[in-house]
Amino acid sequence: MSIAPSLYGFGDSPPAGGDAGATTLEACFETGFQRLYAGDSAAAEAAFRTAVALAPDSAEARAALAEALSAAGRPGEAAQAFAEALARDSSPWPWRFGRAEALAEAGAPDAAVAAFRDLAAERPDAAAVRRGLARALVRAGRPAEAVGEYREAVFLRPDDVATAIELGALLTAAGEAPAALELLQPLVRRCPDEARLHLEVGRAWIELREAGKALAALRRARALDEADVCGAAELIAALEGGALADLTPAYVRALFDRYADRFDADLVGKLDYRGPALVREALERVGGTPSGLRILDLGCGTGLAGVELRPWADWLAGVDLAPRMVEKAAARGLYDEVRVCDIGAALWATPGSWDVLAAADVLVYVGDLTPLFAAAAAALRPGGRFAATAERLDGAEGFALGPARRYAHTRGHIEQAAAAAGLTVRLLEPCSPRREKQVPVAGWVFVLETPAG
Repeated sequence: MSIAPSLYGFGDSPPAGGDAGATTLEACFETGFQRLYAGDSAAAEAAFRTAVALAPDSAEARAALAEALSAAGRPGEAAQAFAEALARDSSPWPWRFGRAEALAEAGAPDAAVAAFRDLAAERPDAAAVRRGLARALVRAGRPAEAVGEYREAVFLRPDDVATAIELGALLTAAGEAPAALELLQPLVRRCPDEARLHLEVGRAWIELREAGKALAALRRARALDEADVCGAAELIAALEGGALADLTPAYVRALFDRYADRFDADLVGKLDYRGPALVREALERVGGTPSGLRILDLGCGTGLAGVELRPWADWLAGVDLAPRMVEKAAARGLYDEVRVCDIGAALWATPGSWDVLAAADVLVYVGDLTPLFAAAAAALRPGGRFAATAERLDGAEGFALGPARRYAHTRGHIEQAAAAAGLTVRLLEPCSPRREKQVPVAGWVFVLETPAG
């Protein structure tokens, strides 16, 4: 039975507008491919529809029509035509690949992922399949899985700059800007005139808050891209206007990964760091020395606060953005659980779970405390406490990013953020959590508490 109507909606008659001279199947193919290669997808489609009408059971005719539909920017119809070709002959690899790509472009990413996975199982060394699977995974909202497939594609085809650029952009978006730069910067030397490559290098430097390096890369991208298709001009204007001065998770992660090996020696030995001890002492003053608590160490670093808090804990967990810091913390053997995670995400993921939250020298990397305090309130049990240090800013309210790229907060901002989250300020007083250039740094130590229930 003919299924040609599913392709063009009426019987098996050739559609109007076809080539009047293409009266044989061979002539239809010749005309269709000539027009397709010439960029005239409409004429190619007409010729191939005629071929389908002349030979409804021809898999080749339907596959050729699918190619024309893809070229015309109609991926949904192309996927259907490829499927109908494959129903007649399931062996041709290009048709299966074409259907997978069409599904992805047509907004059916889950079906595309399944199709590409089947292809990858048969040909794991096919770079184009790995790249197609990666793109489909991104469309399906699964970027972490896509990174692995992109890496495979780049490994299999190291000269494919376009795929490397896509991987670099995905790494930057995932907060892995150092990995993006490690991938992309060698390519800059090989492909100095590739505008998008310079753009993605610039984006990675933005995430690491290296404004000078970002501007150099973005200006090069802008010079190579006269029409500014990549959009470098807007980023340049933002950087020049100082609009991107806040800190990002990628910046914090990279900073502390580089610092991990000498963190304890520098912080304790050179900077007279007292943040964890101040947090413990503040909790003792508010509530004595309890035991059997569930405690979450936010921004645990190498685990210095864990040393102070372990005696109180029945369960001690730590989270930090920097993988190397987490490795150091885990090696202390103090924590029941320690993992790489954003502190806000960790709090929202565990509602009503913690007796104590501790954040020693962490809020210096957070500007507005209101969202974090709301997450803390949600994560604490009734009567739970949030103890932290912060750097002190004079004034009635607000916060500011200082020259050392650390935020300072006013008393008013801490109090307002706590009130907005429904937290009671049990203790809030000046302190000095560390020294900088032999001078005590002005800070706060505070304890907030949730209602007893």
